Amino acid sequence: MPAVLDKLVNLLTLEQLDDGLYRGESQDLGFGHLFGGQVLGQALAAAQATVPEGRMVHSYHSYFLRAGDLSLPVIYDVENLRDGGSFSARRVSAIQHGRPIFFMTASFQGEEAGMDHQVVMPEVAPPEQFKSEHQLATELGDQLPPMLRKLFLENDAIEMRVAEDADQRANDRNPIRNVWMRANGTLAADSALHQFLLSYASDFNFLSTALKPHGVSMLSGQVKLATIDHSMWFHRPVKFDNWLLFSIDCPSTGNARGLVRGQIFDTDGNLVASAVQEGLMRPRTK
Repeated sequence: MPAVLDKLVNLLTLEQLDDGLYRGESQDLGFGHLFGGQVLGQALAAAQATVPEGRMVHSYHSYFLRAGDLSLPVIYDVENLRDGGSFSARRVSAIQHGRPIFFMTASFQGEEAGMDHQVVMPEVAPPEQFKSEHQLATELGDQLPPMLRKLFLENDAIEMRVAEDADQRANDRNPIRNVWMRANGTLAADSALHQFLLSYASDFNFLSTALKPHGVSMLSGQVKLATIDHSMWFHRPVKFDNWLLFSIDCPSTGNARGLVRGQIFDTDGNLVASAVQEGLMRPRTK
């Protein structure tokens, strides 16, 4: 496993302090505050550690309450809401400075037989036809703002390839984005770990898609962006060291908020997960 991916896996491996109480280290991606995907992945890992063996998360719903402090670890307090015959439910509070910065409720279930259908995967060119964000950042070098250069050159544990050519990126106002993504290396055969990492990666590319119709870049300084809530559903087994297509659309922006939806497919066309996020999109005044 490459060192950068090993570092991310360790980030999502928590220290148990007591029953239902865990501590996770913080990662600086250059945003000036904790990356929301880190908190999502760690909170899910904390909840998963408390459920009966054989039950995996099938859905979670979360709210971001305060910006996270990069200089401190995060404490995760897991409350056991219910262990039923088929489902387990947990509530997780992420705490810094003695105050909650994030809440998650998550539901877990074992495998069951049942009816099965899904939507058709969109037709998107394969990932080999596009350059990774790391490759593009290397080519552009000092032309990129320092924050973006740090993000893509130093933190490439997740390989992402936006399915757009250069002209599309510059001129497309359609609130749709397709992104190929995978872990940058081989992962252990631990189904929960693949879900944690997919949760981490699902926070990338969401609000930037909501900005597309307005012709504004997230790096322009014109808009304050922050995740308000994030929900995710897991439909089928996830293999995140294989390519997954994150197909994103933004149906609405308004009242300084944007709603973004994503469907995640494997290369065989299986819909493995869905995600929805609402975020703050507040124009900055001079």
